[in-house]
Amino acid sequence: MRVVLLGPPGAGKGTQAHRLADRFHLTLIATGDIFRSHVQHDTELGREAQKYMDEGELVPDDVVVRMVTDALADAKDGFLLDGFPRTLVQAEALDKVLNDRNEPLSAVLVFDLPDETAVKRLAGRRTCRRCQRSYNVEYNPPRLDGICDVCGGILIQRVDDEDEKVRRRLGLFRETSQGLTEYYAARGLVRQVDAGASQADVNEAAVAALADLDEPTQE
Repeated sequence: MRVVLLGPPGAGKGTQAHRLADRFHLTLIATGDIFRSHVQHDTELGREAQKYMDEGELVPDDVVVRMVTDALADAKDGFLLDGFPRTLVQAEALDKVLNDRNEPLSAVLVFDLPDETAVKRLAGRRTCRRCQRSYNVEYNPPRLDGICDVCGGILIQRVDDEDEKVRRRLGLFRETSQGLTEYYAARGLVRQVDAGASQADVNEAAVAALADLDEPTQE
C-alpha cells in the first residue's frame, strides 16, 4: 500500500499518519521529520531548508523532492507520505519516482478541515516551557490559565502558532496545493475524511477509507 495524506495545517495528519502506519504496517515518511533530521545533522539540504522554515515559508520543491526521494529508497513494503506532495510539481516528481519503481500510488487520503477550525486548533496551542506538555485554550485548556497542570510550568505560544502566521501558513497551503486534489481525483485515487471530528472518529474513518487496500500477510 502506497498512500499520500493531504490536508491543511491543523488537520491532524501527523497524529493520524502514525496511527495508520502502525495499523497497516507501513513506513511513515513525514517531511517534517525529514527536515528536522537534516537540520539536526547539519546537512547541506538541512541548512537550505532551515532558512525557509525560520520564516514560516514552504521549502522549495527541488529541496523537498531530493529529501523525499532519498527516504523512499528505504520504504520496501509500502509507505504513508505526510506533508508531500504539496504542489503539482512535487506530485509529478513523485509519480516519476514511483513509475520508475513500477510502484504507483494506491490512494490519496484527503483530510478536509475549514480554515477557521484550523486557526482555532493551531493558534490556540500552548506548550509548557518546562515539560513540553501541550494544551489548547479552547479544546484542552489548563486548569489555571497559563500554567501547566502537570509541573506548574509557564505555558507559551510558539512563534509559528501566532494567529497571523497560522493564517499565512494556511494561505500558502491553499495557494501552493491548489489543484492537487483534482490532479489525484482525475485518477480515481482520492478518498476523503472529515478532519473536524474527534481524533478517534477521524482515525476510524481513515482506516475504513483504506481498508480495501489492506493486503493479508503472506505466510
